[in-house]
Amino acid sequence: MFTGIIEETGTVVGIVSGSSSGTIRIGAALVLEGTRIGDSIAVNGVCLTVTQLGKNSFSADVMPETLRRSGLGSLKNGDKVNLERAMAAEGRFGGHIVSGHIDGTGRIVSLRRENNAVWVRISAPQEILALTVEKGSIAIDGISLTVAALDSDSFSVSVIPHTDAQTTLLSKQPGDTVNLENDIIGKYVQRLMSSPEKEAPKSGITEDFLAKHGFY
Repeated sequence: MFTGIIEETGTVVGIVSGSSSGTIRIGAALVLEGTRIGDSIAVNGVCLTVTQLGKNSFSADVMPETLRRSGLGSLKNGDKVNLERAMAAEGRFGGHIVSGHIDGTGRIVSLRRENNAVWVRISAPQEILALTVEKGSIAIDGISLTVAALDSDSFSVSVIPHTDAQTTLLSKQPGDTVNLENDIIGKYVQRLMSSPEKEAPKSGITEDFLAKHGFY
């Protein structure tokens, strides 16, 4: 589990692509501290398992489902990526519950400055917008952000200078793809509300049963 608080930005230093899967190597520093093979690191919000560790980098396998759901397949050598290690048990919960399981991708529509903040508007599929709530949380490329505005085909977030300095979000341009993960609580609620109602189990206790066993 992650919190959406980016620890550092890394650099793609190697990609091995297959027909529908591949391996990615990321140059990093901070997220390597205490990391072991088998640990999880979120790369642009995608939970990946560390398969190899180097002095200044780590490698991870990328499966077909990950490439279908996320924008990792469009990365190239030299690209910057947001990195976060899985949350430690004693860590602070600074963002919101982020699983690292991407729901889909969106596209940046516009960036607009307002004093010290930058408004980023992102178009997204209806299935993602249906689970997006104004003033709720959403993870964009792994960054925990608050939905500041919502309309029929897009949503907007307002990015403060600290987020700009610590992440790659404001280096994006209109038309660029971003990974999106809805708040997991909303997904569970949607699932429960859409499940067909099950018949309550019938009780075997009847008036005749009670009479037969001495209850009058």
